[in-house]
Amino acid sequence: MSDPVQTEPLAPWLQQQLTGLLAQRGHALLLSGPSGLGQYDLALALVRAWLCEQPTGQGACGRCGSCHAVNVRTHADLCVLMPETLSLELDWPLDETSQKDIDDKKRKPSKLIRVEAAREAVSFTQFTRSRGRTKVVLVYPAERMNMESANTLLKTLEEPVGEVRFVLATEAAHQLLPTIRSRCQTHAMLWPPEALALEWLQAQASTAGQPGASRDQASVWLQAAGGRPDDALDWARSGLDAQAWTALPQAMALGDWRLMADWPAARQLAVLQKLCHDLMAVASGAAPRFFPADRLPPPPRWTTLAQWSRELMNTARTVEHPYNPGLMQEAWAAHTRQVLGRRPSAV
Repeated sequence: MSDPVQTEPLAPWLQQQLTGLLAQRGHALLLSGPSGLGQYDLALALVRAWLCEQPTGQGACGRCGSCHAVNVRTHADLCVLMPETLSLELDWPLDETSQKDIDDKKRKPSKLIRVEAAREAVSFTQFTRSRGRTKVVLVYPAERMNMESANTLLKTLEEPVGEVRFVLATEAAHQLLPTIRSRCQTHAMLWPPEALALEWLQAQASTAGQPGASRDQASVWLQAAGGRPDDALDWARSGLDAQAWTALPQAMALGDWRLMADWPAARQLAVLQKLCHDLMAVASGAAPRFFPADRLPPPPRWTTLAQWSRELMNTARTVEHPYNPGLMQEAWAAHTRQVLGRRPSAV
């Protein structure tokens, strides 16, 4: 038996879901919900439990050779289907050919799940098990399968050969083929109670470089993430300051981009979309979600907000390939100021 494998404990609301899912039967499970709710962590916990040599009703033992093999990314009965960019980020190995092509700069890592990888997964399901009672295929994020890769996996997903289990995790279930969704048992990810999420976030903040974070600070991170704990932890890791976040809407209304100047373009765009969302909420008589209501600028006319929302959605399609980040940032700042009808303060 291998030495004990130390794994990060699941958040309490994920552990609750894991216990419930382990009591269910079925060979294909789809974890569905918006980003930041822990789909990947829950999917990996299921994988560990299904492959574990001494599982319990609460999950994997964390001590056996199978648990160790999953953690070091070498389990022979596990196939992980991910975009190559995400596989590299999360330390899941690529096949030799793909790795060599990327190392030799013949091509860039794919942001989609390639059809070649889907075919490898189908072949994987047809091999004899190496060590345990089942084989597992993990697909994340499942919406990154294009039409061809999804169709390649479809028949095996419906009628796997032998003891094979699938767990698919998605942050955009509407983008999946209906035929993929219909062949899985769907589990809707649970939103944690705010008090529990704040307690967890404060505990996690020390490992995110924010030791001694106050509850007020954690509350701002959680609000900035729209109540999604994983996304809130990303804000904590970024060092987001509570005071700066609450002041951001008024700053953007004046074209002041200093807080966001060094952020990636995708994050800047996400903040603009959050501001637009909150202003539309206030304009329709609802409560804002991402910013304090008393720190928002007055919302412009609904038609102006609706047009701005459409423009931001269109921009999101190409935000990862900005032609000139500096010029794009200036254009966003100017347009935001124009939409909100504010003039920059005199210097």
